[in-house]
Amino acid sequence: MTYPQPKVDDADIITRLASHKMIGKAPLPELEWLVAHGSLVHFSPGDIVARKGQPVDYMYVVLKGKLSHFTDQGGIWRKVMTWREGDVVGFLPYSRMTAAPGNSIIEEPTDMFQVARVHLDSIAAECPHVTAELVHGMVDRARAFKSSDLQVEKMASLGKLAAGLAHELNNPASAAARSAKLMAHALVESDQAARALGAAGLNPQELALIDRVHTICIDTAATSVLTPLERSDREESIAEWREDRGLDESLAASLTDTDVPLAVPDELAEILSGEKRVAALRWMAAGCTVRGLSRDIERAAARVHTLVSAVKGFTYMDQATTPGPVDVIRGLTDTLTFMAAKARGKSASLSVEVAPDLPHALGFGGELNQVWANLVDNALDAAPVGGRVVVSARLEGEWVVVRIIDDGPGIPEDVIGRIFDPFFTTKPVGEGTGLGLDIVRRLVDQNNGLVDVESTPGRTEFRVSLPIAP
Repeated sequence: MTYPQPKVDDADIITRLASHKMIGKAPLPELEWLVAHGSLVHFSPGDIVARKGQPVDYMYVVLKGKLSHFTDQGGIWRKVMTWREGDVVGFLPYSRMTAAPGNSIIEEPTDMFQVARVHLDSIAAECPHVTAELVHGMVDRARAFKSSDLQVEKMASLGKLAAGLAHELNNPASAAARSAKLMAHALVESDQAARALGAAGLNPQELALIDRVHTICIDTAATSVLTPLERSDREESIAEWREDRGLDESLAASLTDTDVPLAVPDELAEILSGEKRVAALRWMAAGCTVRGLSRDIERAAARVHTLVSAVKGFTYMDQATTPGPVDVIRGLTDTLTFMAAKARGKSASLSVEVAPDLPHALGFGGELNQVWANLVDNALDAAPVGGRVVVSARLEGEWVVVRIIDDGPGIPEDVIGRIFDPFFTTKPVGEGTGLGLDIVRRLVDQNNGLVDVESTPGRTEFRVSLPIAP
């Protein structure tokens, strides 16, 4: 709470105002006007000067102490600005602020001179020098808030990117680790099978046959991933083939994951007999197993490489932050790579439709990818379970136009006019900062583009238009 200072002579207050960094150089009559229309107050640590969502009723000239401003960012209160002696806070002349965007809290014993909001309508005429300084301060404050908001949303986008990347990397990394572990056992089995084959006493014609069959087996490694039903059918066929010839189950298990026709090992089984047949089939099966595991590790590593390349493309981490030609197709594709996990979590369809001859847009690649990430993420939030999100890009006149369309419930008419306002959100507490679409608007503006929205029940379309790169 505030505590009125003991009665202080007006001259003493004027002296303190005259030493103030922001307004101290104003003419004496203007300082006297402030003293006549305000009062000196004291705040204690923990006092809340402005509370989120409530009107700000005073302009405060900080004479001593410290206070900070905190905003609710996704359910977490974070400090975004600190004011000390020499600053002016609260409601300023010409400000369009209707309510506090967060809580301003006193952090140490603080003296401030306050002027009620009702008197600020006439301050421009009565105190032009003070007003000019306050307007400059308001511009600096807006710039600081904007920078903070951009950083907050960048961190939120980074969190979404990290979550999607972690999910996408988990599968190939797990596959590679699993295959590498199995490879050690497979190599032992391959060595033992090779020794058994060498001890079988094969003649040159039989060795030639085995080499030919083994080459066919290696060259016909699986080129497709079997569905559970297809895999079950192949396992049944191999089991029947094995049982008809009285072969050990382990000899045929590795053939399931290859495209080797059963006629290939069948040729060995028909021509060879006894220990020679067992040794040959065991060696061929071991070779197929090693080859299959090697292929799995290669595919997993390639997938990881693809994801890392997508990260570099998404963030433009290896390029200077200067406007230039931007490959919109690649940006959209990289964005969808990281959003695929979220789409699968909702059983939603996520697709991109782009014209193959789409020209490059002019702008900042990293910023535009942040725009795509925010809009696609919002579309997936809006889409129902099993819904659909379509991202398209095409040339329209002198603009590259990107559309993000979802089949969600739509945006109510009484809300759609406010969705680009900072801190406005329809998401539950803790699930949104209310900055996403405000940041989208700002970033599109910085790229000399346009963004708008059309919404009806069952179809919401966000449209971003960007100038073509020369």
